[in-house]
Amino acid sequence: MISLYLGQQSWLHRQPAGFKLLILAAISIALYPVINLWLLATMMIGTLLLYWSLGRQALRQLKLLRPLLPLFALMFLLQWWSVGWQEGLSLILRMSTLILLANLITMTTRMEAMMDAVMPLFAPLRWLGVDTRRIAFAVTLLIRFIPVLMAVLDSLLEAWRARGGGKQVWRLAIPMTIQAIRLSDTVSEALAARGGISRKAP
Repeated sequence: MISLYLGQQSWLHRQPAGFKLLILAAISIALYPVINLWLLATMMIGTLLLYWSLGRQALRQLKLLRPLLPLFALMFLLQWWSVGWQEGLSLILRMSTLILLANLITMTTRMEAMMDAVMPLFAPLRWLGVDTRRIAFAVTLLIRFIPVLMAVLDSLLEAWRARGGGKQVWRLAIPMTIQAIRLSDTVSEALAARGGISRKAP
């Protein structure tokens, strides 16, 4: 999971985590009603240029979209059949752009910085005696875990195709679940070895 963070200092690394998450939320809301293909294509190209500005290591992360291609194809066909190919293509462009932008944030934001940005959202829970730092850590860990699971799914798909597994991709559900459990065990053991999440002094 740590390997997904780009260990370099770029212009995007220097931006505050809260600012990046706020921009992502604003773009997500703004793109929701957009159906103009030219505008969505421009946003997609702009996102790819952001990856290009961070170098080859960031461009390699684009392969995380490969496991989603069959799902995108199915969604496009369903949209084409029900409402038309333009609506289907706009849906795929919108989803791809938002996924790539979210992954871009995880690659350029440290865990601690993301936790500090998320913690104010749970501030009201302090009145109930809830440790908001632990909740913020769980949310941040979930965000960082999604690209890792995508990479695991990609490796399983490559192994499946190499063995001539055919189109019955649903059979990967069990090994994917096992890999996810193993990853969670590894992360929990690493956290326990480091003392877990300590409480901040009031």
